[in-house]
Amino acid sequence: MVNHGAVYADAAAQLLGEYEPGVCFFLSSPRRTLLAKGEWARLWMQPGEGSPQALSQRVNELLAAAGRTGGESIVVGAIPFDLTKPAELVVPLSAHWAGPLSFSGEDGGEAARGGEAGRGSRAREQTVPGPGYEVSMHPAPEYYKQSVKEAVRRMNQGLLQKVVLSRTLQLTSAEPIDLSRLLRNLARHNPQGYTFAVNLGGGEGGLARKAGGSAGSKSAGVRTLIGASPELLITKTGLSIRANPLAGSAPRSDDPAEDERRAAALLVSAKDRFEHKLVVEAVEAALHPFCRSLEVPVGPSLVQTETMWHLSTDIYGELADREVTVLDLALSLHPTPAICGTPTGLARETILEAEPFERGFFTGTVGWCDAKGDGEWIVTIRCAEVEDRSLRLYAGAGIVADSSAEAELAETAAKFRTLLLAMGLNDPQLAAGVSAEEGL
Repeated sequence: MVNHGAVYADAAAQLLGEYEPGVCFFLSSPRRTLLAKGEWARLWMQPGEGSPQALSQRVNELLAAAGRTGGESIVVGAIPFDLTKPAELVVPLSAHWAGPLSFSGEDGGEAARGGEAGRGSRAREQTVPGPGYEVSMHPAPEYYKQSVKEAVRRMNQGLLQKVVLSRTLQLTSAEPIDLSRLLRNLARHNPQGYTFAVNLGGGEGGLARKAGGSAGSKSAGVRTLIGASPELLITKTGLSIRANPLAGSAPRSDDPAEDERRAAALLVSAKDRFEHKLVVEAVEAALHPFCRSLEVPVGPSLVQTETMWHLSTDIYGELADREVTVLDLALSLHPTPAICGTPTGLARETILEAEPFERGFFTGTVGWCDAKGDGEWIVTIRCAEVEDRSLRLYAGAGIVADSSAEAELAETAAKFRTLLLAMGLNDPQLAAGVSAEEGL
């Protein structure tokens, strides 16, 4: 029998401690923490069947079947960037809920508060997985810069408005990676964001290169998508919805005056505001047909993570039809210009040409949906796929006509370092190696 009782008495920290790689789904947000265990049923779809309508229908059928067993059904998992590829969605055996995660004292109170104290708390964390890494980057810095220049050339010809180009950083350790510790480190450094871990099963999956390239890890062990995203795609409760697109960013500084200067500069940057405007307009256009009312602020605001400033817009709406599910909305939004580009079709073609790897679940969406159609889905960025001793990080940058190839390369490098530090991979030689290979 499926047991989906909401156990709000469980402490969020306890749920984090109970996370078990290979059998659990974990998602913490500023509002709640979810730990789903086991697998009652799995969504199976043939390659090429993953249209938004087909995927939503199959999820509804799966939830209805689970509901007939007498339990409150919920689907959890990850949807890939490319909807023609299989999703990883399951009905778990049990789902346990708590309030938002919080840390205190030596367990990360400074990190939860952010700022200089939060950045200093890294010194207390143990490195994961240990000293000594083999590091490779795909594509190489010069290749990436040429791709950015080609994208800008197309924009100057009026063919593109924006495209997001990504890179990967592959780390191989001499020891197996401690996923539970990795997840705790990410949660500690991401108290206002969305920290997740999704079981992707075994095999190469998203770690594989495109045909003709070298394969990733050949380990038959558990493969896990893990990360700490700052970006909410969509959340729904009853008729109420909220989306929070982010686009346009700048790295923070340890110097308070410089940090303030960077934030102010980002807020008035014409390049970043244009990039952000494209995303907000696309989100508004996708949600409008579903809504009785939709509130979109005139301009963006600033939000901060421990290491980055972002332009942010909070969009609130009221649905016209209660039968519309959060997954319907997520699939109508995906992929937004924040992770693909504008126009979508041409941006997708540019990505396929420029990126010498499969994105897999990077820039997809992670979340949950219940039988009432309520739920929460986040944009799968600031993430990595982990398998045995191998860890592949992903980072992308939004390219517009005013973009500089050097600046976009530096942004991907900053995002790599941000994720490494948040994971507790604060090895000086590794950080220096990433910077050196970027030419920074």
